[in-house]
Amino acid sequence: MKLLVDIQSASSEPLPKEEDIRKWIGAALTGRATQKQVEISVRLVDQTEMAQLNETYRGIKGTTNVLSFPANLPVELDIPLLGDIVICAPVVGAEAVQQGKTEKAHWAHLTVHGALHLLGYDHIQEEDAKIMEALESTILMDLNYACPYNLTQPCEHLP
Repeated sequence: MKLLVDIQSASSEPLPKEEDIRKWIGAALTGRATQKQVEISVRLVDQTEMAQLNETYRGIKGTTNVLSFPANLPVELDIPLLGDIVICAPVVGAEAVQQGKTEKAHWAHLTVHGALHLLGYDHIQEEDAKIMEALESTILMDLNYACPYNLTQPCEHLP
């Protein structure tokens, strides 16, 4: 699979390296994306922009950590765009501290999480959440990060 990731920085916060973002997305898509070529846009934003997007597209006031916008294009168009991921840098930093993680580990988690949403995974229903969390955990462990959902136990307890 050929992967093209367009990264837009619209945040004054510290951000991960672009090659790390590409690596995290690649890990999430490898073996899961069906296209031979995939294009994804990633926008790294501050709280004001994220709050506006969250309210506009989800009807929820306030900010969030990551939003994904799958392209959902008709197959016959043969366009490699998988979709867009928006990540709020200040929220990532605050959550990392709150959860006792390194910022890099949390960036990796949220990037993988956003990429999986573009592939159609979600966590609305409990069973779907278990599947998505297990997949995220496996991908992150393969990238040498700790299980993002339970830092005191290995991820083998997940289905």
